[in-house]
Amino acid sequence: MMDTANVVLDLKGLTCPGPLLGAKRMVDDLEAGQILLLVSDCPGTQDDLFAWAKQTGNQVLKTEKRPDGGTGYYIQKGKGHVRKANVLLDIRGVLCPGPIVEAKKLLNGMSPGEVLKLVSNCPGIRSDITGWADATEMKILETVEVGAGEYEFYIQKG
Repeated sequence: MMDTANVVLDLKGLTCPGPLLGAKRMVDDLEAGQILLLVSDCPGTQDDLFAWAKQTGNQVLKTEKRPDGGTGYYIQKGKGHVRKANVLLDIRGVLCPGPIVEAKKLLNGMSPGEVLKLVSNCPGIRSDITGWADATEMKILETVEVGAGEYEFYIQKG
């Protein structure tokens, strides 16, 4: 097995879900098959990472205790499809109904078939967005929980 990482991300001292979010951002930029070494000392990182990897088609190749403290996680970017979006709306920290109001404005200006990636951590966003999509011509292609209460929605204009 390959033990060399293409990128090393040392996030010791950062509490969860910080290490997972950092790893996700780095893995998103890697080519399929490349490896990220994430170093974290947050006790929740392992559970977060394994759950996230299972959902996203990435793989945690191995974990190791590090001499400098913390645990090293070797994460290989999966070869599976990566959902692409035409427009990104990262609206974390904005309370409902703000995310849907802003998503609606953006989608109104988009062409049918185009995809909006909406990132939100508003409590209740999952049920709100599902109800809204059902009532409109929008289709939710995929919902990914990227952290505790933080979601990415891929919405296609109908």
